[in-house]
Amino acid sequence: MDFDVKDQGLAGKGLLRIEWAAQSMPVLRSIKERFAVEKPLKGVRMAACLHVTTETATLAQTLKSGGAEVCICASNPLSTQDDVAASLVVNDGIPVFAIKGEDKDTYYRHIHAALASLPQITMDDGADLVTTLHSERKELLPGILGGTEETTTGVIRLRSMAEKGVLQYPIIAVNDADTKHLFDNRYGTGQSTLDGIIRSTNRLLAGSNFVVSGYGWCGRGVAMRASGMGARVIVTEIDPLRALEAVMDGYQVMTMAAAAPLGDFFCTLTGDIHVLRKEHFEAMRDGAIVCNSGHFNVEIDLDSLSQMAVNRREMRDFVEEFTLPNGRHLYVLGEGRLINLAAAEGHPSSVMDMSFANQALCSEHMVRHAASLKNQVYRVPTVIDREIAKLKLASMGIPVDVLTDEQEKYLHSWEMGT
Repeated sequence: MDFDVKDQGLAGKGLLRIEWAAQSMPVLRSIKERFAVEKPLKGVRMAACLHVTTETATLAQTLKSGGAEVCICASNPLSTQDDVAASLVVNDGIPVFAIKGEDKDTYYRHIHAALASLPQITMDDGADLVTTLHSERKELLPGILGGTEETTTGVIRLRSMAEKGVLQYPIIAVNDADTKHLFDNRYGTGQSTLDGIIRSTNRLLAGSNFVVSGYGWCGRGVAMRASGMGARVIVTEIDPLRALEAVMDGYQVMTMAAAAPLGDFFCTLTGDIHVLRKEHFEAMRDGAIVCNSGHFNVEIDLDSLSQMAVNRREMRDFVEEFTLPNGRHLYVLGEGRLINLAAAEGHPSSVMDMSFANQALCSEHMVRHAASLKNQVYRVPTVIDREIAKLKLASMGIPVDVLTDEQEKYLHSWEMGT
């Protein structure tokens, strides 16, 4: 078995951490138990470009229980947990190509290594696997049944491919499932982003001005948690509906030009490029802390900041100081990459339980129905979304009401009025 991990000797520690995560993932556990009996993925080759975390390991074990031949590479150079990668190789026999801190060349070499497994199903977190297939490994496309995509950023890229007629196989947008984005994006990103900021800086949020750029579900989560810790939250947006929602949620809304001189912390969550750029850096106060929780490290214009700086140094793990000509200091966390995975451990297992349950069930759905699907991006089937919600509630011991026959009839009739 070919693989590339930092140190196989870390496997014991990784195994314990995977077991700890799995305890909070009852939905995926129930799917794994069914998969082990039914083998719905038997013989299916799957390449997964995901953050290699304890939760991802639990997903990989579930897919393997279903009969899949799984190969994994990292979806971000700083998000790999090396002990988890080692454990998957040593204890589960799953090929992993991922090392925390790998450079760009190694990152793409690992993607190509995963594609060397000749996958029939792709599982992506940011669409780098899919785009590499379409640009550099086109000869493999005829063998692909379909794929899934985990992130907002990836779905944006894939929908662009579909609109331009270049997408060569169907994709299910796992990110768009209600049991994914309403929980993972909001509560997972909210908690884990602040976890990464606090771990890397040990700074107090209470009483600070915290600028959240982008008020999608991830931005909502970060704003909610920052406010809950006593920060004064400022939101910047380009969408008038989201900006209005942020106002109604009680936050200040303004342009980034207006927010730049005010912020103590800046966190980008837009999925777009150069949200923080030269004119904003020039206006920021001394000691401002800048980070990103979007998928790629393009939201902060690091090239411009590097050109502006007269000195750079690493102050702490994942904290780099940039000294500007006027003597002010700006601090960038985690090289501008996802701070929740660069400096912390990513989302809590209990929310990833639903996200990865979607991945597992959508993979099963794709294997069964790929032949009837077009080369476009699909939403998660409602029946899967609701089943995951039911399983999650059941695991929490929470019952819900059931419609009476009278209520069911009323909802499907037009004759009954006031």
